[in-house]
Amino acid sequence: MCSSRHLCEQVSDYVKDDDVTPNTPERPVDLSGMRRPYSTEDDGIREETVAPDWLAQFESWLADAVAAGLPEPNAMTVATANASGRPSARTVLLKQVDRDGFTFYTNYTSRKGIEVAENPYASLVFGWFAIGRQVLVSGAVERTTRAATEAYFASRPRESQLGAWASPQSQIVESRATLDHALADTEARFAGIDPIPAPPHWGGLLVRPETVEFWHGRVGRLHDRLRYRRVEDVWILERLGP
Repeated sequence: MCSSRHLCEQVSDYVKDDDVTPNTPERPVDLSGMRRPYSTEDDGIREETVAPDWLAQFESWLADAVAAGLPEPNAMTVATANASGRPSARTVLLKQVDRDGFTFYTNYTSRKGIEVAENPYASLVFGWFAIGRQVLVSGAVERTTRAATEAYFASRPRESQLGAWASPQSQIVESRATLDHALADTEARFAGIDPIPAPPHWGGLLVRPETVEFWHGRVGRLHDRLRYRRVEDVWILERLGP
């Protein structure tokens, strides 16, 4: 369910202060005045009402995002950094969440795959703005077991399996035709083979959370931010200023 009726109605609404003139090529978007209001009808999130652990709270909010009909509610921004600390980010799909953490799958020779090998930490952001919420995660990254990778790969559509073999992810390619030819060669290579095996350079990455923050939009930009933070083997709950 949406966190309030107004949020459901205002999925694409923004407030532009004292300005209703349409944008034109000669008059670009006024970013300084672009903002959306958040609900006045709910109590936000409070320490006494959130779930006792981050996993239960995340699963509850994910269920709300699904129930609200948000497109790809399991989409998340993954931020990594190389050995020199230079960051990069991209959007991928969460494929499993449990007590261990958040799992997604990728080509290990992609930019993110190389970066987590050099610097095994990542941040995740689930941006569910249509219902006035975000979840932010930070933690160490490790590869999943090969058995887990193979089990997930077997569940993918054949087209996706072929794409994982055909694409030199994050590498420069000459043209779209180059990719199409690579896919055709891959289809020929695996013709009559079912199931297609998982590529050796492809697999799961598990982000083991050290912090999981739940952000809830409030009036006047005084948003609620509650963070679960691991201290050794104990999780503590703390409120952050917006």
